[in-house]
Amino acid sequence: MVEPTESESQEELDRFCDAMIAIREEIRQVESGALPREDNPLKNAPHTAASLLVAAWTHAYSREAAAYPRAELRGAKYWSPVGRVDNVYGDRNLFCSCVPVSDYAQ
Repeated sequence: MVEPTESESQEELDRFCDAMIAIREEIRQVESGALPREDNPLKNAPHTAASLLVAAWTHAYSREAAAYPRAELRGAKYWSPVGRVDNVYGDRNLFCSCVPVSDYAQ
């Protein structure tokens, strides 16, 4: 569930909605078989600048589709410094790196 706050501008909300629509279209392409289930922009996102600059592009989709899924991103793109780390391992195997509660009782 997404709950935007009053601090988000209309432009930012529209940008978010456009991104959700673009993601749904990529899902539709996978569903229809236009993109393979195991090698598509959604499965491999986020694409880092380094991953796009490899000499041999081996994916079933273009570098352009990976780098700029929406044309508006050409002028203002956030480049993620890392791709997925261990896929969903971290989401499914949570651990706390906090100081133990006993350390606060001094």
